[in-house]
Amino acid sequence: MKLLALEASQNSYYYLPRYQQIEDFGGVLYVLNGVGTEDLWPSERYRIAGSNHIDDLIRHAKAWHAEESFDGVLTFSESGVVLVAAVAEALGLPGIGVDAARTSRNKLIMRQAHEKGGAAHPDFRFVEDLDAALRAAEDFGYPVILKPTLGAASNFVFRVDDEEKMRERYAQAREGIDGMSWYNMEAEGLDLGPHGLLVESFLDGHEHLIEAVAWDDEVYLGSIVDRVTSEGETFDDDVHHAPTSLTPDQVAEVHAVVAAGVRAQGLTRGALHAEVRFHQGKPFLLEIAVRPGGGGLDHMARLSAGYDPIRGLMDISRGVRPEVQHFSPTGLHTAAMCLICPGGVIASIEVPPAVNESDALYYLKIFAKPGDLIKRPPLGNNIFGGIGALGASFDEAMRNANDLAGKIEVKLSELQK
Repeated sequence: MKLLALEASQNSYYYLPRYQQIEDFGGVLYVLNGVGTEDLWPSERYRIAGSNHIDDLIRHAKAWHAEESFDGVLTFSESGVVLVAAVAEALGLPGIGVDAARTSRNKLIMRQAHEKGGAAHPDFRFVEDLDAALRAAEDFGYPVILKPTLGAASNFVFRVDDEEKMRERYAQAREGIDGMSWYNMEAEGLDLGPHGLLVESFLDGHEHLIEAVAWDDEVYLGSIVDRVTSEGETFDDDVHHAPTSLTPDQVAEVHAVVAAGVRAQGLTRGALHAEVRFHQGKPFLLEIAVRPGGGGLDHMARLSAGYDPIRGLMDISRGVRPEVQHFSPTGLHTAAMCLICPGGVIASIEVPPAVNESDALYYLKIFAKPGDLIKRPPLGNNIFGGIGALGASFDEAMRNANDLAGKIEVKLSELQK
């Protein structure tokens, strides 16, 4: 099984553990980056195109495919979704198609598809200036959500509670989105749809993250994780727990809204990450991405629900139906959180043996390194890693995760504190 992973611009070493998982699961992985470092992957299976333009990436992918005969192409990056769809088409390999990829990447086009397809979603409006944002907020009623159309990882996503705050947040978001890494990591030369800001109505209930599979006319919820973050004006997406607290009836409602969204986005086959939030007791779609969820959600899915998103992506990328069933929790309690520090330049990160050797630890990833710049809201939403812990109950799993995270020491450069 030969698989080709793609990024137009390498996202540091963030996806390296997942690349290694593909090989652990029996795949032979080749990596093509448009722009990247020389040391990411074994040299005999790694190439750098020297350009992040779609035409150059397709040309390099075609030449390599002629030599190796890849079975499929994939990405773990939100910024690589449209790129991979275009390359798959060019190589004649399984893919979701560029139109469906664009719909699943651009939040405005996604919302328009949900509206047309009858999938429950918040009210939304594309706003091209502050006055339009203020009018939308007035029409929807505060609080509202302000977010980029081509964002990821909650960068420049704000809850806005009043007109004064809208004036402040709109200026910050409008200035920030052009320099946002997730936007700048896209391949050049692709039509990604409008690059700007949305105002959406606020959904007032609990939120859930779902790893799902679309296969022909069926949608499977592989795992469901509860987001248990204490919310403010920004969304760090930093604390999760499984098994879900949803009732069987609520799970059925979530399945129905995700299936409606999948069909509205034109997806027939895919490994998906869906986010759903309840409002007045009913589930609404936040998004459906055509990639596995980030952080440790793959580990949580395996432990809490017996579904493997990485294997699912490997299979679907080569046109094979993955091993998946409708949601069936194992009952094992897992908690995960993003590792967050103040903004600044990393001087050092120390993980003591008490963390690495803990029986409760099931996942730890440190992807920042000395010299990296951490941006925190409103300038950005960088984290330095993620951690996950087991427990016999919700409270024990959460306590273990917090205790282990608290033992990790981050030092910032003096001039950047």
